[in-house]
Amino acid sequence: MANHKSALKRIRRNEAARVRNKYQHKTMRNALKKLRSEEDKKSAETMLPIVISMLDRLAKRNIIHANKASNLKSKLAKQVAAL
Repeated sequence: MANHKSALKRIRRNEAARVRNKYQHKTMRNALKKLRSEEDKKSAETMLPIVISMLDRLAKRNIIHANKASNLKSKLAKQVAAL
């Protein structure tokens, strides 16, 4: 166990960040799943910018890697265009 006051604070902050990142990552995965399962082209086209924005935000905050975000955006754009 940590002995310093600052180390105890760091443990608390790390746990809070871990929970927040986990929530945001799970929300992103759910949005991707919902978009991939969409059959209607019109609703998929309205959902795509929202999901792309979410991916960009997560990449900016280093919750997911920037290249992973780019790959996902590319695949989703191709899929929506093919509907």
